[in-house]
Order: sequence, then C-alpha cells, then structure tokens
Amino acid sequence: MGKSIFVDLTRCTACRGCQVACKQWKNLPGEETRNTGSHQNPPDLSFNTIRLVRFTEVEKAGKVQWLFFPEQCRHCYGAPCKAQADSIDDQAILQDDATGAVHMTPAIMKIGGQDIKDIQGACPYDIPRIGPDGMGANKCDMCFDRITNGLKPACVTACPTGTMNFGDEDEMLKMAQDRLEEVKKEFPNAVLGDPDSVRVIYLFQHDPKQFYEHAVAEAATPMNRRQLFAALRGSRHGSRRG
Repeated sequence: MGKSIFVDLTRCTACRGCQVACKQWKNLPGEETRNTGSHQNPPDLSFNTIRLVRFTEVEKAGKVQWLFFPEQCRHCYGAPCKAQADSIDDQAILQDDATGAVHMTPAIMKIGGQDIKDIQGACPYDIPRIGPDGMGANKCDMCFDRITNGLKPACVTACPTGTMNFGDEDEMLKMAQDRLEEVKKEFPNAVLGDPDSVRVIYLFQHDPKQFYEHAVAEAATPMNRRQLFAALRGSRHGSRRG
C-alpha cells in the first residue's frame, strides 16, 4: 500500500502556505515576477516553482467567485513520464514501491533536446518543467525525503485549513469519497479528479476545467490504473517470494 494526498478544494483559501513551504523545504530560489493582473504569482510552474496556487475568476449565479487550485505532480499510477524516461535512462525517473512517489534523480539532468521534451510531453497534466538551459526537468516528488522518514509532505504540514491531507492510499481515497458525498449536498456537480489514476486526488466543487485546463487528464483512462498498478506490484513481489 502506498501513500496519497487528498486535496479538498472547497476548503482552500489560497493562503499559499503550501507554495511557500515547498520553496523553503526544497531550498528553491525565488523568481523575479511582475503584476500580470492576477493574484496568481508566479504565473506558471517552472523548474524552480514546482507547486503553484492557481487563481481563476468565474461567475456563478450572478456573483464573481475565485476558484483556487494548488497544483502539483499527481504521482500517477504507472506514471507516463517515467515510462517515457525509461526508454532513455531507466534511472532518470523512479517510482518508489513503498510509497508510490514518482521522483526524478540526478540522471534526469543529463537528458536534453527532444528527449527531455518527450518526457515533459508524456505528462497528461503538463507538470514537469525543463531546466533553464534546456537540460533536465523538475517536479514535485511528494517530499520523498520527508515521507520516507515518517513525516508529512511540507505542503500538507503547512496547510492551515484542512485542504491538504496525507496518508495511506486507501484511507485518503475513502476520505475523498466521503467528503465528496457531503460536498454534493451544496455542489451537486462536484467530482473527484481522476481518482483511479493518480495518488494526488482533488475534490472539485465545480467543473475541473474551470479551475485549470490541465486539472484532469484530457481523456478518460481506459483502465483502472490504480488496480492495475497494485496487481503488477503484487505480481512482482510474488515472483520474488517464489
């Protein structure tokens, strides 16, 4: 059983505590930014900004509302970025058996040109960002160093509202499903974002595409990757025992 993060967007106030905590824990440099007409800052993910709270202004029932979307890598079951990287260097992106965290290694920094663009393009959520010199890429690793030492990810620890939650995958999925049923009483169109394909499960009170164009994958997954990943992992462990 791996780990998961449940993100309840109905509770997000866009305090950006998670964004700041990520920068601090990862010791990532700040970025020179400017006013673009939105509170969202910086305007997009980058090699040095691997977590970003997105702001979208919408009109609901004649009133203006903000939709807040703290974005990060989804840590897919059977991650497409890893599958693409494996064809170049099977050590560049690893997926931890115990936690399920998908993390890049220093080997990724040796990959450039079309190869690194193909790795970036394999992600259905447009997450990895290529280095400023065109070499390597960076993304959230679920605070791999923290979670393998019994700590929660920095973003979860910093969240003051209960938006961010971390734990065993089955526990987080149940929390997400239970919360969805509760939220539907007020927001009938509320949904979970790709819960059978990813370890970072978002609860959207409105259409996910209103939050961000890549909030959910473009096409429905033809199989339950969560169950498939578990079956394959069980098969590998069984063969080792044999």
